[in-house]
Amino acid sequence: MQYTGARILIEALVEQGVDTIFGYPGGQVLNIYDELFKHSGRIRHVLTSHEQHAAHAADGYARSTGKTGVCIATSGPGATNLVTGIATAYMDSVPVVAITGNVATGLLGKDSFQEVDIVGITMPIVKHNWLVKDAGELAEVVREAFIVAQHGRPGPVLIDIPKDVTVNMAEWPPQTRLGRMGIAVDAVDGGAADAVLSERAARLAGRTRRRMFTNADIEKAAVMLYEADRPMIYAGGGVVISGAYGELKALAEKLQAPVAQSLMAIGSFPREHPLNTGMIGMHGTVASNKAVQKADLVVTIGARFSDRVTSRADRFAKNAAVLQFDIDPAEINKNIATLFHVTGDIKETLGLVLKKIQRGKPTLWGDDIAKWKSHVPHAHHRKTALHPRFIIEETARELKKAFPDQEPLVATDVGQHQMWVAQFYPFEEPRSFFTSGGLGTMGFGLGAAVGAAVGNPGRAVVLFTGDGSFRMNCAEMATLVNYRLPVLIVVCDNHVLGMVRQWQTLFYEKRFSQTVLGGPPDFVKLAESYGLAAFPATDEASFSAALHNALAALKNGNSALIAARIDQDEMVLPMVPGGKPVDEQILQ
Repeated sequence: MQYTGARILIEALVEQGVDTIFGYPGGQVLNIYDELFKHSGRIRHVLTSHEQHAAHAADGYARSTGKTGVCIATSGPGATNLVTGIATAYMDSVPVVAITGNVATGLLGKDSFQEVDIVGITMPIVKHNWLVKDAGELAEVVREAFIVAQHGRPGPVLIDIPKDVTVNMAEWPPQTRLGRMGIAVDAVDGGAADAVLSERAARLAGRTRRRMFTNADIEKAAVMLYEADRPMIYAGGGVVISGAYGELKALAEKLQAPVAQSLMAIGSFPREHPLNTGMIGMHGTVASNKAVQKADLVVTIGARFSDRVTSRADRFAKNAAVLQFDIDPAEINKNIATLFHVTGDIKETLGLVLKKIQRGKPTLWGDDIAKWKSHVPHAHHRKTALHPRFIIEETARELKKAFPDQEPLVATDVGQHQMWVAQFYPFEEPRSFFTSGGLGTMGFGLGAAVGAAVGNPGRAVVLFTGDGSFRMNCAEMATLVNYRLPVLIVVCDNHVLGMVRQWQTLFYEKRFSQTVLGGPPDFVKLAESYGLAAFPATDEASFSAALHNALAALKNGNSALIAARIDQDEMVLPMVPGGKPVDEQILQ
């Protein structure tokens, strides 16, 4: 059957199970948007206020649902506005398919109006990208794009489509046909796709058709785990991506090993479990940072040894051998040398190792972990009228009362509030917390909250943000209202760029260069102008009252905002100064 390229694109997306696209129209994607209009009953389009936030929304949709997010933008500035969102997804291994329009094939490379080489621009920040010049290849490119985005270590991909390709006619290929990349298109879902990937498609997806580890690798890892006297586990975002929560918990309990988590792994291990030592790294807990320096074996699972975790790499885990489990061979020995590693899907490899371990021997941690865990940051916080710890813990308590059946989804922007949420919010489930960890993107949060709300109807979503970040994305409040998405926005408003000011206070002799934001805007009035219920808070009593009213709005299916005024000199502690070992922390 003959279809236009635009129709083929829609059919291919439906075939992949896509039910939602986030985007912003423009001249070079008009044919695609015309087909979206015709097929609105098959794919929902969510119009954001800015293309960057369409990418963040696709990202938040993917993180919260485990599906692949999809976003679309026109050529030129529309495409380049996606770049920050694509890079954010790339750094955090989030499966996103970005679709861009481009000028007609005959105009490519001629500096045409709104032309940009988006394939060249995005090459370093995608798993793969395609410039499709033939409508007859479009369906197979879409199929390959989803496989590449989802398999191995997930990540974003980009499909660039010139305008004439969207109007040209081509045959819509039957599903039983083998694609030009060797992909059986009747088996593109789940494990079936794994078995039929061509070598090229497998390489693009970040894995090979053969198993990357051997039985000898599993045996060696099990021996190392048995012989360790002070084993500890450093869990990363790969645990969440692979769904290896049960295996992580079983391994920790069998080893009786403390479990530290990177920012991306929060929620992957029960918060109240006695072996949970919390976040590790620059703003990690005393227990996690001390344990990694005292361990004789650090078991690293789906983590990449970011500099925000290791700080001074040559002094990180200085007394320990490192055993690393990861699906991506590029992460092995990249930042920290390992004594041994197992390369493969974490859920699979941990499951096999668990069958081999005959632990039964006590660790030599003694009372060390309990002693270190007794130091809780801000346990006795400064006597300010409204402290971030109260804001976060009170919000968590009241959300649980208001929505007892499901854990709320929590998004953050980037800055002090992000670290406070990581420290104080009582996360109980994986995929309930999403933040920009690798790229550290201010402005990520509201778009991501939009995506999470769309992907999880009926589930409460809360965004914790700072006034600096919120000024970058506040236009997306229009999206919340237009689509009646119930999102609670809590702005930690201190009229400064808090994290940068903290560094200036500690290391720059309080030279506050360009970090004072001043008074405007009035976030309550701004939110009300968009149609949100909005409330100010300056102390604990007014915050509790504001939260009560905001949650009432949420239960009615509406969004709400609380502008919570906090002290401009409040700090995130503990903190490891740059260039110091992780156990040399500023505590007060």
